[in-house]
Amino acid sequence: MAIETLVGLQVVDEVGYQSYRDEMMPILECYGGGFGYDFKISEVLKSKTQSPINRVFTISFPDHESKNAFFSNAEYLTVRQRHFEKSVTDTTIIATYAK
Repeated sequence: MAIETLVGLQVVDEVGYQSYRDEMMPILECYGGGFGYDFKISEVLKSKTQSPINRVFTISFPDHESKNAFFSNAEYLTVRQRHFEKSVTDTTIIATYAK
């Protein structure tokens, strides 16, 4: 069963975050993953967390195994450390659901 997650981020370095996206996409695609929606937002009207959010997107995988394999992939983790950790200060998992 396909898995989709709705994620909120606080991106503080757009160039660094775009580098992260560019480098992680081929790895993501190897696991059958992809982005469905991707928004830059300017104002959060209501939130269940204190973490700021200025980017919201959906990321999907064919199943839980693919999702777990992607997020534990050594090459992905290197890309994440090189770009994501410096360009994003907060991550909020809003929802995960099966489709």
